[in-house]
Amino acid sequence: MSTVVIVGAQWGDEGKGKIIDYLAAEADVVVRGQGGNNAGHTVVVGDKKYALHLIPSGILYPETINIIGNGVVFDPEGFLNELEKLEAEGVITENIKISDRAHVIFPYHKVIDTLAEKARGDKMIGTTKKGIGPCYMDKVERSGIRICDLMEKEVFIEKVTAQIERKNKIIEKLYDGERLNKDEIVKKYLEYAEKIRPYVDDTTVIVYDEIKNNKKVLFEGAQGTLLDIDLGTYPYVTSSHPISGGFTIGSGIGPNMIEEVLGIAKAYTTRVGKGPFVTELDDEMGDKIRTAGNEFGTTTGRPRRCGWFDLVMVKYAARINGMTCIALMLLDVLTGFDKIKICTGYKLDDKIIDYFHASLNQLSNCEPIYEELDGWNEDITEAKSFEELPENAKRYICRIEELLELPVKIVSIGPKRSQTIVRDNIFR
Repeated sequence: MSTVVIVGAQWGDEGKGKIIDYLAAEADVVVRGQGGNNAGHTVVVGDKKYALHLIPSGILYPETINIIGNGVVFDPEGFLNELEKLEAEGVITENIKISDRAHVIFPYHKVIDTLAEKARGDKMIGTTKKGIGPCYMDKVERSGIRICDLMEKEVFIEKVTAQIERKNKIIEKLYDGERLNKDEIVKKYLEYAEKIRPYVDDTTVIVYDEIKNNKKVLFEGAQGTLLDIDLGTYPYVTSSHPISGGFTIGSGIGPNMIEEVLGIAKAYTTRVGKGPFVTELDDEMGDKIRTAGNEFGTTTGRPRRCGWFDLVMVKYAARINGMTCIALMLLDVLTGFDKIKICTGYKLDDKIIDYFHASLNQLSNCEPIYEELDGWNEDITEAKSFEELPENAKRYICRIEELLELPVKIVSIGPKRSQTIVRDNIFR
């Protein structure tokens, strides 16, 4: 058995797509287990850049099985558009498997998502308005429609008709919006059903069998730990569990089937949307990091908030994920800084704390306590090994290892596959 879970150790956008793509070269199966097309992974192959949103990043390897698991909320329109773009680039897509238990996103989910966010006014959460939250709401309310329902015409028509009638009441009476056309939705989704039918399967069986047959299985995380619905900076979170435990539910495996948990962390910290951000640099230094790191969302294009590496947050992520190692991303972005800082604790009123508080009010009142290290000016993007990095870059990595008490097994020094330093094997 050889399984690796990849999770974001911060607020998402850590560069998971690159590491997933890199490790997918070894993997037999890549599994997505939560979220929807509100996430985005950017993968660079040669001079080509692929923006993946719903389809797993293993798709660029023709022999790899790519699983969209039962924990994912599935947008057929988004999936088919993404599929079309990949096929136009010559990517083989026949090895995609969609769980028959995944819940389906409908137009009313997107409309309600948009209207609800607008109604919040200055209390906006920062949703992508892709219907993710409302779809998960239906799932938990037990009124959702799954892929297996979509595959049975009469069952689907009965269920979606009831849902559209109900959602139209919410749209009209609660938000003063325009009602949706039931016939148009039914027609469109029956067409989608036939297009996705060849990909639909019981993915829980596929994943289990592949693990039992000693295949290398890579579980692809989306978003980040601090966006977890239970353990993130609630309510500025996503609607699912982007932590390692989320995969046991979202892909239908037992926790004893997870061997390695690789946390992906930027060499600094970024965040999209609202909520407290203790190490945020709302100044020229933050702008410098944002520009050097091209910190704009893959899915939304929104500029990301930037700050120094927050060790308190990453230690929290390491604990709740059971991380066994770290991949440190975008180290090259920090080239040219005279000094680099690591936040080793928070000052809260007259106390020094080293834990990540549940209360957003308390987090907002925290001030970062920094440890300062010397930076480097040497170009590191062509380094082929850890030994070739500048001394100060190596000291920065080693200090993070020491403080986290976890090995940094991968260091990324650029967007290309070749710009990856692997210090130890990930797959056992």
